[in-house]
Amino acid sequence: MDTVRQNLLPGQPGNRLLWAFLGLALSAGPSLSQLQPMAGFTAARSEAQLQMEKHLQELPAPDAFRRHLEILTATPHPAGSAANARAAQYIAGVMEQAGLAVERHEYDVYLPRPAPEVSVALVTPIRLPLNNQEYILKEDPYSAHPDLGPAWNAFSASGDVTAEVVYVNYGRKEDFEQLRQLGVSLQGKIAVARYGGNYRGFKAKYAQESGAVGLVIYTDPADGGYVSGLPYPEGQFLTESTVQRGSLLVLGYTGDPLTPFAPALPLDSGRKVKRLDPAQVPFTTIPVTPLPYGSAVEILERMQGQPVPAGWQGGLPFAYRIGGGPDLTVRLRVEQPKGLTRIMDVVGTLEGAEFPDEWVILGCHYDAWSFGAEDPNGGTAMLLTLAEALGQLAREGFRPRRTVKIAHWDAEELGMIGSAEWVEEFRAELSARAVAYINADVAVSGPHFGAASSPTLKGVIIAATQAVAHPDTALSVYASWSPPKAEEPGIGTLGGGSDHLGFCAHLGIPAAALSMGGASLYHTNYDDFAFFSRFCDPHFVYGPAMARIDGVMALRLANADLLPYDLGRYPTDLQAHLKALADRAGQLGLTIDLNRLTTTLAPLAEAAAACAARRDQRLATGELTAAFLRPLNRQLIGLERAFLYLPGLQDRPWNRSLYASPDPFSGYDAWPLPGLRYQVETRDLEGLPVWESTYVQAMEDLTRRLQALTAALQ
Repeated sequence: MDTVRQNLLPGQPGNRLLWAFLGLALSAGPSLSQLQPMAGFTAARSEAQLQMEKHLQELPAPDAFRRHLEILTATPHPAGSAANARAAQYIAGVMEQAGLAVERHEYDVYLPRPAPEVSVALVTPIRLPLNNQEYILKEDPYSAHPDLGPAWNAFSASGDVTAEVVYVNYGRKEDFEQLRQLGVSLQGKIAVARYGGNYRGFKAKYAQESGAVGLVIYTDPADGGYVSGLPYPEGQFLTESTVQRGSLLVLGYTGDPLTPFAPALPLDSGRKVKRLDPAQVPFTTIPVTPLPYGSAVEILERMQGQPVPAGWQGGLPFAYRIGGGPDLTVRLRVEQPKGLTRIMDVVGTLEGAEFPDEWVILGCHYDAWSFGAEDPNGGTAMLLTLAEALGQLAREGFRPRRTVKIAHWDAEELGMIGSAEWVEEFRAELSARAVAYINADVAVSGPHFGAASSPTLKGVIIAATQAVAHPDTALSVYASWSPPKAEEPGIGTLGGGSDHLGFCAHLGIPAAALSMGGASLYHTNYDDFAFFSRFCDPHFVYGPAMARIDGVMALRLANADLLPYDLGRYPTDLQAHLKALADRAGQLGLTIDLNRLTTTLAPLAEAAAACAARRDQRLATGELTAAFLRPLNRQLIGLERAFLYLPGLQDRPWNRSLYASPDPFSGYDAWPLPGLRYQVETRDLEGLPVWESTYVQAMEDLTRRLQALTAALQ
């Protein structure tokens, strides 16, 4: 009935309060005979776990969440700024006060200097400078902050170009292909793309490859502006001056551009790090900048070329055109110096009482493009609220069996840099010890729960949402999340764009991204406390709810006797992914034979079912010793590593997971079975059998690992 029977004996000093609490709680709760054991727990530990979770859920409070968020978002704090360093110190102080051991991990990484010089202007037919910063709103006092500046795109090239313009829709690979089919040349032109459809770095990549000398990216009102609803501050949608910032970094690896696959340790660390010369790195070579649609309209409404293809029309009140013609020219100037910048990850640790070398990791970045209320600091404030709750539990004797780490990453907005450097520095330890990583980027912005994860964490996510009440209803979060008549809610596959990438795609560690979503003014100067408190979480209840969900999930992973991975998801999800791959091939007019892979599913399903059944049987026998559990949990931790392919995926060797990876042509979307998907998307069917063999080997390896674990559970 205790969380760690061997370590929390009633007679030990400091534990009498815990046992008194448990005695009172258990007297009102279900008997052991009535209790359905949790996945991964014996019956006795299930009872103790429920009591720990009950106490945990009493602790996260709206006032604490609000206080943390208001302090974190008091000033703009982009990576490399003094304000961001102050945010890091606040985060460290809160976790230290909560009782976590805090480590600060510093790196010297190659970044743009904050606040580069950017300007866009019409040259002909009239001279007209174009606005590239949000208006000051009397309803939003944060919008007048003196440290706010014009919008910019990180890792743009410096340059000063004047040229004709071509509208390229979303700037996707298929958009540029369609322009080529139409005979439209980008050579020597400035491309104008709207946000959406892909990662902005790929818009720049494709524009550059097409011969463009510059790129302007704007947010069209059809994509989150007045077409969707009332603009801010009357409503929650984009205004004519709202402009999205963001990074353009597109490399074959993630993290510091100068130290691929190695941590960018500080120059004064005493440890040598080989750094590339910036000239060796394939950065974007054209100037790029974002604009609001209120400025982009000055370009678009003056265009006189042929009408756009079907589907390219946006929400502005005129017919969109492809070319502007020689009478319409635009000047784009970017001066963006770059250099080594010190960043700092802040990691708090609550050491496990019984299995300290097994780590459950939660994380969120803290750097922001401006104030960052929704992205990312709703998640940051939530994790600080959770850290305080876990610290309170530990002081009362409820210390987790496994180590829980809460990490706050720096420089995510510039390319997931802080988390990637930490993953590279601690690659060996993480590969051996990491149970799971739970990401909290943009974790709090409204009432709608959503999740994406590795297959093995889906059952734990569902169980955690069933255990936590939704703030707006008398029902569980799960009940509000699950569609009517659906067997269960959909849990997506992890793609790109946030700090989970290093864990799942690089190291093969089970990972999840959980959030309660809603309103968003993504990467704009209006993503501030005023917007958040009005449209995202007015009563500051969704942050504490997310802290409960993340907390329950973390504690189930940390306290289970045998890690509660959802083993049956492997064959079911793989089967669905293989079908989707065949369907995608059909859409492209290709015929592929996946029989070798589908044949491996039956023995995999049999091995997964046998292993899960044997695990449940072993747990039903009662108390299990730590010496018995340690090697079994090491085997469980190693299951996901069967999908690691050390040479890496095509064109992106840093991504080593055969199971899932970001779409290499759009950057955000998830690609299940990415090695196979790449061959299909590039129509290279000659290379498909080699990758099919690689996947067969991985699935057979996973089957053998499951069989070995089943044998060890005897």
